[in-house]
Formats: sequence, C-alpha cells, structure tokens
Amino acid sequence: MTPSATDGPAAPAAPAAPADPATMLRSPQYLRLLVVAAVLGVPISAVAYWFLVLTGALGDWLYTGLPAALSFDPVPVWWPLPLLGLAGLLVGLVVRSVPGRGGESPLDGFHPGGGAPAPLPLLGIAVAAVVSLGLGAVVGPEAPLIAIGGGLAAAAVRLARRPVPAQALALVAATGSFAAISALFGSPLAGAFLLMEAAGIGGPMLRPLLVPGLLASGIGSLVFVGLDAWTGEGVFSFALPGLPSFDRPDLAQFAWAVAIGLAAALLVTGIRRLATWLRAPVERRVLVAAPVVGLAVAGLAIGYAQVSGHDVTDVLFSGEEQLPGLVDARADYTVGALLLLLLCKSLAYAGSLVAFRGGPTFPAVFLGAAGGIALSHLPGLPVTPAVAMGLAATCAAMLQLPLTSVLLATLMLGADGLAVMPLVIVAVTVSYVASARLAPRPAAPGDAAADPAPDTPVPVPRPAAADGIAAVPGGSSRPGEPHGP
Repeated sequence: MTPSATDGPAAPAAPAAPADPATMLRSPQYLRLLVVAAVLGVPISAVAYWFLVLTGALGDWLYTGLPAALSFDPVPVWWPLPLLGLAGLLVGLVVRSVPGRGGESPLDGFHPGGGAPAPLPLLGIAVAAVVSLGLGAVVGPEAPLIAIGGGLAAAAVRLARRPVPAQALALVAATGSFAAISALFGSPLAGAFLLMEAAGIGGPMLRPLLVPGLLASGIGSLVFVGLDAWTGEGVFSFALPGLPSFDRPDLAQFAWAVAIGLAAALLVTGIRRLATWLRAPVERRVLVAAPVVGLAVAGLAIGYAQVSGHDVTDVLFSGEEQLPGLVDARADYTVGALLLLLLCKSLAYAGSLVAFRGGPTFPAVFLGAAGGIALSHLPGLPVTPAVAMGLAATCAAMLQLPLTSVLLATLMLGADGLAVMPLVIVAVTVSYVASARLAPRPAAPGDAAADPAPDTPVPVPRPAAADGIAAVPGGSSRPGEPHGP
C-alpha cells in the first residue's frame, strides 16, 4: 500500500554503502590512478629538486658570493639588514597583491581541507617562498613544496580537458604533494607519514588511498637521486651522522625525556603566543610591518654573531643545512652561546611565522636539537639521546603530529635511531599532551560574543567522498586541530 500524506513522513533513504577497498583496488579507475601518480611523480619531483637547489644557491650567493664579488672581506656586520628588509617588502607585496596571499602563513601548520592552488596563487606561493627561504627568513621549504606539488598535479589533470570528479582531482593533487617532498626529510617514508598523519587518513580506505602517494614518493626519491648524480648538487638529507653511538637508555634518561618534553612544550607555546600576538598588526599593515620584522630578524642574527662569535646563519634560515654543522662543531659552542642561540632564533622564528611564507617544521627541529646539545652538559644525559628527544619534542609541539615526529627523529639518528626510540616516544608524548593543554581553550559552543583566538583550532568541513575515492586535499591549518575524519 502506498503511504498517504496522513501516514507520517516517509522513511529516510538508506545511506549509500561505503566503498569496498578490495573492489576499489581491483577497479580499472584505480589502476589508471596509479599510472597517473607514477607519471606525474617524475616532473613534479624534478621541479621540487630545482626549487630546493634554487633557494639554497640563492642563500649561499647572497650571504657569501655577493659580498666577495663586491670585495667585502670580511662580510660587513650590517649585511643581513638590507637582505631581510627587502625580503619582507617583497613578501608583503605578494601577500597584498597576488591572489592566494602567497600561501598560508606557516603559523597555521598543516591540515586537510585547502585543496590544490590555482595557477596564479601557485605562482605567488613559489615567489614568496623563494624570497623567504633564499634571503634568510626562519621558515622551512616543506609547506611550499606541498602546495607546489599539489598545484602542479591538479593543473596537469585539468590540462587533459577531461571531466574528473573533484574527489579524484584532490587525490591526484595529494600524490603530487607526496612526490614534491619525497626526499626532503632524507626518506620518502617520512614525507609520506607527514602528509598521511596531517590528512588524518585511516580506516579501511587507508591502503587504497595511501598507495598512490607512496608510489609518487618512491619515484620522487629516485628522481632526486638521479638528479644529484647528474648535477652534483647534493642529495637533500637531514641526517645527523656526527653523533656518538648510543647503546640503550637507562632510568635517568627516561626522567630526562619527561623534562625535555615539558621544556619543548613551553618553548614552542611561547613562540606561538608571541607569533599570535604579532599576527594582527603585521597582517593589518603588511607592506610596512613585514620589512620591519625582517629587519628585526636580521638584528637578532647580528646581535647573536657579535656576542657569540659564531655565524649569523645559525639564527637565519630554516636550519636543515645548518644543523649538521652545529652538531659536528658542538664542542665549539659554550652553554651560554647555545642559550643565546635558542633565544635569538626563537624570537626570529616567531616573527618569521607571521611575516614570511614557508613551513614551520625545520626551525622547530633546529631549536630542539640545539636545546638538546645545551642540556647534554648536565649529568646523566648523553648528547645523542638529548638531541633526538629535543628535536622530536619541539617538532611534535609545533606540528601536533606525534607519529611523524618520532619517525623523523629515528631516521635522522640513523643507526642509533632504534636505540633512542623509546626515549623519543616518551618525550614526544609529553610534549604533545602538554602543548595541547597549554594552547588557548576554544570558545564555548554558542558563545557568539567570543571570537576564536588566532591560534585556536577551527573545524574545516571535509569534502564528501564520491565514486569510491575519498578526498585527501593538502591544505594547512592551525596546529592543535585533531587530525582525523
């Protein structure tokens, strides 16, 4: 019998059955997706390689080659001032004038939901990142590479002029991001972990969604190795081979793990609060404020160099190129010099997070490692676990990605990575939980009068899955947001 209007509302339609991973893996569409991931991985990885070569060579030339060409020997004390001032002005112009504002602020961290940038915003992201990284701002290359990889992959699919579902386009863009950062962390697995954890991929669809990204990462790593053999520019690696071997942890070192985790949470929370306080005035008058912040960053580097006798580049740049040298030359740094380095680079990091464009990962790692070297002068704490716990704990506090932080420390320590892993896990857990508790509380539901603070997590709706493929976009958000469906 057909129900009448008086019989009450009709029963809601049954929800569509979730996609079956096994069926998806056997589908022709999935095989085509793997082919697309493999094909796009080669040119995107090559672009990422030359992006890193360009930013590194630009920094070397501006701070070493150009002064020598101008017959400045030694380099003048004031040399970083015009470079960082110009960097702030150029980035401010991009933020003010180019659609997309040069990409997300590094203060916003990583999170799913942003999608791949269009061509013009993508150009702005690349320009702002090259200026920031090449002229000495305290930001890393990972966030621009993720955006560049995703944007190029999406653009390539659009050029095919064939209709592509939005969710499939987002997944192809994600594979481009995997390829772009495949070798940045010294291993394609570390970059894959970062994107996987930031995107909150999980459940039964984990394997079919992750495999294209892993394939693109592996191909990208091969491209990096091949280009290094061809050009001799060097493989981009963040390994720390200059540390003494470490056998096994003891009880005192586990106590140190708790202390280092708490210290890292306090340090990163202080940096984020200072950056949050600076954010509104900088963004309100970016053409004036960004150059002023650049001059302040240069001033901090100059002050550190004059007091400590070490180079200004300890404070400037993201730290992935400077950290191996700091570890190797740790005997040349007094505890006072290391503490001054922590202070100056932390302040420069806070300013760079709001005035420049890049990623937040590597400066946090550098600060944690420098802090670990300083703490290793205390009893019961060898330098190897101190560095590993420090860099992992600050990374976890800044990114709110604990699994990625543990894996990154393990890979960076090489042969000693497994031995220090239990200590690293404790330090990361303490730092992750403590930093979450130290973060400002979000506004109560229904409280219209309370606006969320700039570093308060804001939920972002995720695109619905369709055609059996879930969306895995690669945007960014504020650290502290739960990473999950």
